[in-house]
Amino acid sequence: MTETSSPPAGSEAPAYPMTRACPYQMPVGYEELRENGPLTKVTLYDGRQVWLVIGNEVGRALFPDPRLSSNVLHPGFPFLAPRIAAQTQQRAAPPLVGVDDPEHARQRRMVIPGFGIRRVSALRPEIERIANGLIDEMLDRGSPAELLSQYALPLPSAVICALLGVPYEDRGYFDERSRQVLSSSGEGAAERARKAFTEILVYLHELVAKKEKQPGDGLVDELIAHQLEEGSVDRDELALICSLLLVSGHETTSNMIALGTVTLLEHPEQLALLRQDDTLLPGAVEELMRFTSIGDVLMRVAAEDIEIAGQTIRAGDGVAMSTMLMNRDPHAWENPDTFDITRSAGRHVAFGYGIHQCIGQNLARAEMEIAFRTLFRRIPNLRVPVRSEELPLNAPYVLQGVAELPVEW
Repeated sequence: MTETSSPPAGSEAPAYPMTRACPYQMPVGYEELRENGPLTKVTLYDGRQVWLVIGNEVGRALFPDPRLSSNVLHPGFPFLAPRIAAQTQQRAAPPLVGVDDPEHARQRRMVIPGFGIRRVSALRPEIERIANGLIDEMLDRGSPAELLSQYALPLPSAVICALLGVPYEDRGYFDERSRQVLSSSGEGAAERARKAFTEILVYLHELVAKKEKQPGDGLVDELIAHQLEEGSVDRDELALICSLLLVSGHETTSNMIALGTVTLLEHPEQLALLRQDDTLLPGAVEELMRFTSIGDVLMRVAAEDIEIAGQTIRAGDGVAMSTMLMNRDPHAWENPDTFDITRSAGRHVAFGYGIHQCIGQNLARAEMEIAFRTLFRRIPNLRVPVRSEELPLNAPYVLQGVAELPVEW
């Protein structure tokens, strides 16, 4: 079974997901989809037709709608690829992202204090220390370098380990396994992802057991003290929650750092503005999130009929929420396909929207701001020696981004 397919004969709904040619631009087929209005139909790998949400306003209405379910164990839940469907069938629903309220709300309440603005602000000096240390290592090794593995990945990996209380020396254990879980593709991808996830879970079970005997000061320790010991969560669920935070907490940001670097380098006039005025950096991060939309497709299933945008989404229908198309909606932004760090991009949905909005968005913003500031200050003549269209890309589902990023200076 292949990862993508053409729609069945006679179908007018195009195959989905679509592959990007340029890592930060929309797939070519998105132009036509955008002309179809805020809501249209597309065809998944198994021939199933689902609704595709395109319009920003419609998307912001549907994201928080309780009639739209994130429960991956719902019999009608749609999957973008056979690998993802196989993974889900082999384990329990992923916490937070794959469940609905009230279970989702209970889990979110457990972890949300660990990602608050105050805690993230306290982490900033450590993030800066890590970023500078990684740049020191790159400069010592000399040009050329591979930015993803030498900077974009280890930076958020080290940070999330520090926040969770995972030993720093163990962070390398997760890097490759996390990429297998979220970004692997091709033959054997489902088995590689399953094996990697199982190994992460085993490690976290062992870590929880160690921390019960010798507590530390990370978020895992707080969850043990305030949730596990009080009976609000069992060890299996705790390990699943920690695995989600660990994997998504650095894999998503590492893709954004790499993809943001490519985008800025290929828009030198925008990078020049950023160099001239450091206060533009927070807005530049928001525009990068809007423009690149690395978590492009978020899947849902309708639990009840929903009337919206002149259409009826029937109970049991699959729904694909395209953050890229919502973030490139010309009704929401002027010249949406132009990268402009001076625009107000605050209505983007790159972190999702509603009750499932990304828990770690404050941390991700801080990491990106520090990563870009440090990188372009320390290596002002950084360049990518190939055109962006020549960079190897992730599979067109789960996380968009580059699989490698060669750089020179």
